[in-house]
Amino acid sequence: MLRVSRAQAVNYRLTVNNLSGRLPAGSYVAAAYAGLQDTAPRDALLGLHARVAACEPSAWEHPGLIQTYSPRRAVYVLPADDFGVFTIGRLPRDPVARQALEDRAEQACSQLASQPRPAPGMPAHRDVCATGRFAVRWTTSSIAIWEHPRPSIDTEAARLELCRRHVHAFGPTTRAAFAWWAGVSSRDARHTFDALAAELMTVDYEGRQALILAADETTMRTAQPMRGVRLLVASDLRIFGQDQAGLFVGPGLRRHTPLADTFHPNGLMINGSIGGSWGRRAGRVSVKASGPVRAAIRAAIRDEAESMPIPGETVTMSLAEP
Repeated sequence: MLRVSRAQAVNYRLTVNNLSGRLPAGSYVAAAYAGLQDTAPRDALLGLHARVAACEPSAWEHPGLIQTYSPRRAVYVLPADDFGVFTIGRLPRDPVARQALEDRAEQACSQLASQPRPAPGMPAHRDVCATGRFAVRWTTSSIAIWEHPRPSIDTEAARLELCRRHVHAFGPTTRAAFAWWAGVSSRDARHTFDALAAELMTVDYEGRQALILAADETTMRTAQPMRGVRLLVASDLRIFGQDQAGLFVGPGLRRHTPLADTFHPNGLMINGSIGGSWGRRAGRVSVKASGPVRAAIRAAIRDEAESMPIPGETVTMSLAEP
């Protein structure tokens, strides 16, 4: 059995999430392969900035991207062509539960009457997005919901592809981690993993059995430590492990540095490790480093911050060192 250390897992996850090296300019759809959470203002845009060279302020509005509540009832920016994977892929297998969801979706469509409406005025609007019939637009100041054509993808195919993306992006992983990440029941997660068994490989991850895609074994073995600086939004810190063991994705915002607080919930990544925290208010970025920072790294942090594509803002940065 392949033994995977936490350092190897982090190197692998940073590599496959395009955080070790940026994608070419304009590669926004590829950067959103596993979805980018957009709960905090501009988080998905800053997630694109961390993954794509020369990211533009309008990147989140790229015609190849779409927003909806998915997964876990959070706003996500997703590849538009994969809309069905991230919506229908979360539908429950239980026919009674699924029918109840479809009935509520039909009621919501009747309320919308083919017109966008403010999402807060729609009861239970987040849950019905799993039917693939609704898209949203979150602009940081308002959120609207409207009816979307139901994707034509087969439901079981969507479930399997959603699981593949999770395992590829967050492996080594477990059924429980996938169930939380996708917002599905543990029973459905088990059935999906069973159906995908021929594509999976069991590894020893810090003494725990976990799973990766068999096709990712070479990358898991050979992924190199990231070099340079990235300012990661809080949701991207899941790559470093958010569960109680600090190994897998999970609920909550695990503090990877004691410097994290309500204004600095995000992570300063230096050479593949969390070396501090940061926060932003409009165009002002405040960074707190865990230790003294060399001049070259200080300059790289400033470049990262000041290149943030915040619409209508000139970004400035302050850096605090102990």
